[in-house]
Amino acid sequence: MDWSLFNSSSLSLFLSPSETTPCKCNNHTQLPLIFVSNCSHLNFYGHRIPTYAFLAAALKQKKKKRQTASAGANAYGNQNQFLQINTQKDEQHNVFLWNDMIRDYVKKGFYHEALRMYYQMQRAGIEPDRLVFISLINACGRLSDLQAGLQIHQDIIARGIESDVFVGTALASMYFKCESLENARQMFDRMPERNVVSWNAMIAGYSQNGLPHKAWEVFKEMLFQGVKPNSVTMVNVIPLCANLLAMEQGKQIHGYVIRNGFESDISVCNGFVDMYAKCGNVNIAYKLFRRMPKRDVVSWTAIIAGYSRNDHSYEALALFNEMQVQNIQPNSITIASILPVCADLVALEQGKQIHGYVIRSGFESDVFVGTGLVDMYAKCRNVKTAHKLFERIPQRNAVSWNAIIAGCSQNDHPHEALAFFSEMQIQGIIPDPVTMVSVLPSCADLLALEQGKQIHGYVIRSGFESDVFVGTGLVDMYSKCGHIGVARQVFDKMLNRNVVSWNSMILGYGIHGHGEDALALFSQMQQTGTKPNHSTFIGVLTACSHAGLVEEGRQHFEYMKSDYDLAPEMGHYACLVDLLGRAGHLDEAHDIIKTMPLEPNVVVWGALLGACRIHSKIELGVQAAKHLFELQPNNVGYYVLLSNIYAEAGRWEDVAKLRTVMKERETKKQPGSSFIEVNKKLHTFLVGDRTHSQSEKIYAMLETLYGQMKEAGYVPNTNPVLQGVEEEMKETVLFSHSEKLAIAFGVINTSPGNPIRIVKNLRMCTDCHNAIKFISKIVGRVIFVRDANHFHHFNHGLCSCGDYW
Repeated sequence: MDWSLFNSSSLSLFLSPSETTPCKCNNHTQLPLIFVSNCSHLNFYGHRIPTYAFLAAALKQKKKKRQTASAGANAYGNQNQFLQINTQKDEQHNVFLWNDMIRDYVKKGFYHEALRMYYQMQRAGIEPDRLVFISLINACGRLSDLQAGLQIHQDIIARGIESDVFVGTALASMYFKCESLENARQMFDRMPERNVVSWNAMIAGYSQNGLPHKAWEVFKEMLFQGVKPNSVTMVNVIPLCANLLAMEQGKQIHGYVIRNGFESDISVCNGFVDMYAKCGNVNIAYKLFRRMPKRDVVSWTAIIAGYSRNDHSYEALALFNEMQVQNIQPNSITIASILPVCADLVALEQGKQIHGYVIRSGFESDVFVGTGLVDMYAKCRNVKTAHKLFERIPQRNAVSWNAIIAGCSQNDHPHEALAFFSEMQIQGIIPDPVTMVSVLPSCADLLALEQGKQIHGYVIRSGFESDVFVGTGLVDMYSKCGHIGVARQVFDKMLNRNVVSWNSMILGYGIHGHGEDALALFSQMQQTGTKPNHSTFIGVLTACSHAGLVEEGRQHFEYMKSDYDLAPEMGHYACLVDLLGRAGHLDEAHDIIKTMPLEPNVVVWGALLGACRIHSKIELGVQAAKHLFELQPNNVGYYVLLSNIYAEAGRWEDVAKLRTVMKERETKKQPGSSFIEVNKKLHTFLVGDRTHSQSEKIYAMLETLYGQMKEAGYVPNTNPVLQGVEEEMKETVLFSHSEKLAIAFGVINTSPGNPIRIVKNLRMCTDCHNAIKFISKIVGRVIFVRDANHFHHFNHGLCSCGDYW
């Protein structure tokens, strides 16, 4: 076949009579297939259009020639030839072509091209029909192009067809898609005639714009006007009941559906499964799901998401597996629904299998799936993989950033969490309240008060103060950064408080040793009618323990059982043992352990061992240590604690034996480390550290302070240091503990009078605690030290713990 015969000049034989070259054929639909196959685009009035659009319009006059139109569609994208058509004579035929091409553009998703064609049509003086305007309105809605929609609305008014029910409904729907809700309502109110489609458009419009209450009002208005809902109405209304948690109204709708025979509609049934699950009645949702004669992927996704949302993770995972057995292929929404289940169950292997399915199915680019994978791996403590997957998400949204920030915060990577938070803002992603809740714990972990204050300022500017979770996060951050007074101010300003807010403030008082304040706040909580939970009593008992309020602690332990019907859990027994042990009631503490209904764990025995160290109860300490060695034979901390008990009692032979056991079991002591934030930069120090760029200045400052401390009466406590080491060497070892290095650095690099805040990874030793009291008085600074067990405020030679820690 010689394709050169079918060039632009030879094709003129098949054009309409309006061409300059006379048409050889009066029947314009008799276009040879060969002609169509040689064209991929036409130039219609100077506008480049796909061949299929032109031919779809031209060939609809005779249905028997549909094969020609199909061939035209196949030509699109195959060749690049152009044809100039100028239509001037056959106006009726031209109107048909213009109108049908525009409609076909919209149908195929070429919305911009449809609008350009409409403007060209106007310049050509050709009048569009009603159906074209409906297509154009749809195009504006799809593009969310309000300006174009307003212009077309004006053209509709000029032609007097605004009163058409289909045009008016299309306009209202377009305005909703452009988020112009006022225009949508005004259009609806102006319509002289409304049908069920019009009402459905209004209900769907408000619902899709996040206004379920308004959508519900429209539905009630529809019923009041006597308009009978159809199945589409039900599909739009059922999600409203779900979003409003209006299960009673949902049940009424369910009854209406049954009475009117809509229950066979699979979309309606899917809506009810979702509605009941979101309203918390997953059992009814499951029964409906099982009764459905036919289920699609939406049905399975709805019930899986329902179980996941209602904390029935095992059931959700079982349904997901059953879905695959039934050969129902999960879609991206199904995957986004099941990944949180794997995260909650820490089911890493199952999550990896789903990840493989995601790769095979090409869902990796889906932002919700990608975010779900980041969250799943992070909650399974695989932050490295979570980070890699986060970087692969092509279009990251705020939820994606929140997932990686929260993942880092929850996995003890606070530095990375703050770095991601900064990068998020650089990338122009606006943080939301969830971002604040995710990043604030990292500020608390690092004692990064300045960054915490900046986030607090952002919260105020963004109007997030009313968010109860953000407010609670700020209370927790300020408490853990040593500003318990500011924490209380934030707490008092909260418009709404839940039990977590009260718990956070009570625990904040507890870790700072403000037992009386904690108990007073607990009483205030009771007066407001907020019901305490298990966590509340952990905070109360912690406060009593750290403040030495033994009798109050005993009473509140009994209150939780008698007044609130809360069975004490392991944490409560640990707090009670710690309370009694610190106060010297070790026999009573031991009796509590022996008679408690739960098998004591390492936290309970660890509390008793710590109390034995404080009160030098060697034999009881040995008993506690034996239980700990059985439960956690490789935890070096318990060996060190028992070793210190032996050393302080001068039982060096036992110290040596214990160290031999440690060596045999290959346990290694975790090195002590402390860090301090200065000018938004964190500086970390290890014991005996000389790697810092200011090491010479730091040790010189310590020498100066050491001399002043001794003059003031400081005596180093060298008892825990190994026997056989010279006394001077013992003092040198104590001299270079990490918290002392960090404090000396803070004295050098912060302005006089400013507080110094440091974090220690282990429990602070007795000598450091004593030394820092002297340092605080000598330098005239408030020094905050948060160690593994307590928060210490050193000021004027005293500590807030009253030496009771």
